Amino acid sequence: MTTPTASIIHHFSKIKDHRVNRQKKHQLKDIFFITLCAVICGADDWVVIETFGNAKKDWFTKQLNLKYELLGITS
Repeated sequence: MTTPTASIIHHFSKIKDHRVNRQKKHQLKDIFFITLCAVICGADDWVVIETFGNAKKDWFTKQLNLKYELLGITS
């Protein structure tokens, strides 16, 4: 029997990432987590998700141990 976990990030880490390895700067689970947080806070498109992620980048960097700067999708 498996034990339930309360970690959303742990749940996202089970999703297979089909992106090309050399182009991965952020883990897929981190992208999902940032996106989920943004949507919960009212983001309804990728530009708003980007704006939210950049506004909270210090917090996300600490929580997710991000190695790279959050990059814009519109730049």
